[in-house]
Amino acid sequence: MNPDAPIPADQVFDWLDGHAEDRRRAGLTRQLRPRGHDSDLLDLAGNDYLGLARDKRVGGAAAAAALRWGTGATGSRLVTGSTDLHSELEFELARFCGTQAALVFSSGFAANLGAVTALSGKNCSIVTDAYIHASLIDGCRLARAEVAVVGHRDPVAAGRALATRRTERAVFVTDSVFSVDGDLAPLPELAAVCRQNGAALLVDDAHGLGVLGPGGRGAVAAAGLSGDPDVVTTLTLSKALGAQGGAVLGPRRVIKHLVENARSFIFDTGLAPASAAAALAALTILKEEPERAGRVLEVSVELSTRLRAAGLSVTEPEAAVIAVRAPSPEAALAWSNDCREAGVWVGCFRPPSVPDSVSRLRLTARADLTAGEIDKAVDVISRCAPDGARRAAAS
Repeated sequence: MNPDAPIPADQVFDWLDGHAEDRRRAGLTRQLRPRGHDSDLLDLAGNDYLGLARDKRVGGAAAAAALRWGTGATGSRLVTGSTDLHSELEFELARFCGTQAALVFSSGFAANLGAVTALSGKNCSIVTDAYIHASLIDGCRLARAEVAVVGHRDPVAAGRALATRRTERAVFVTDSVFSVDGDLAPLPELAAVCRQNGAALLVDDAHGLGVLGPGGRGAVAAAGLSGDPDVVTTLTLSKALGAQGGAVLGPRRVIKHLVENARSFIFDTGLAPASAAAALAALTILKEEPERAGRVLEVSVELSTRLRAAGLSVTEPEAAVIAVRAPSPEAALAWSNDCREAGVWVGCFRPPSVPDSVSRLRLTARADLTAGEIDKAVDVISRCAPDGARRAAAS
């Protein structure tokens, strides 16, 4: 090809074909699989931990808000996108979780981008756990800060990186419950090393809210850090609360700073009022029915224990997420497809979505799972398991 000649219009994206073929050969192709509203699949793949996404009280609140406020926020929060519902939700989230203030974003992804970028910058060092969520990783990439990645759940390495930084300011960034295996960050120890080194602690508690802590107040509350002046928490409203959106919680001056500096807040259309109303209704239910949080953990322990007894390699349940190791990406995909055909929908996590290159089925416990549904899940997952899955557990 003549290097000076322009690429023909119909060949501009030819490079995508090679990329797609590489993914196919590696067993890493992905596809959208729409679900119907009346699907009879047993859902162990979603993140509806408290079983509130289809609760009539939550849906009714969303429908009423849509009729009253309209289907969209109509603009950014700083223009026309803030409603009384947003303010009420922020007040109730902060009060429930024990922080001074909260700020609602259109998604958990946007909340993480906004928090990381606005609280760091070129004169700040960011130190992160190696297994943080993709939204936090993207926030670090956009932050124009010095970034150091330390070993998974390693406070000693975190302290070393913070102590040897070259900037005055620093922030340590971590998930509370890691989304792939459901393991917990050592938050008290991380808070201690942050304080020893004059750094802030930013915790993504997306998988902790509604599951851990007193009354489901989250992993940050469970660690006794909620109202601390150097701790900032991010949340998603789309998991335990069964709605949509995200939030940042923390000291009042931090929230004020985000309103004025977080680009994913300033330039993004606000969360739809219906979603804000749904999250408010779900939060009210959680306050009134705190036993739902304990039930999630009970189901998680039962699923993990029984699948391990069936000879599979299963993570220890520390929250709602558990993982079952697969021998290869291809085996994980076939296993999840076989489970789906047998009536159980499970998550299939493969590289590059996982930080350790290990493929697995990802299961999520729900507070509303019945004994019969748990029996079915254990039977289908163990019956459909490839031979290599049991060999991995035995090794």
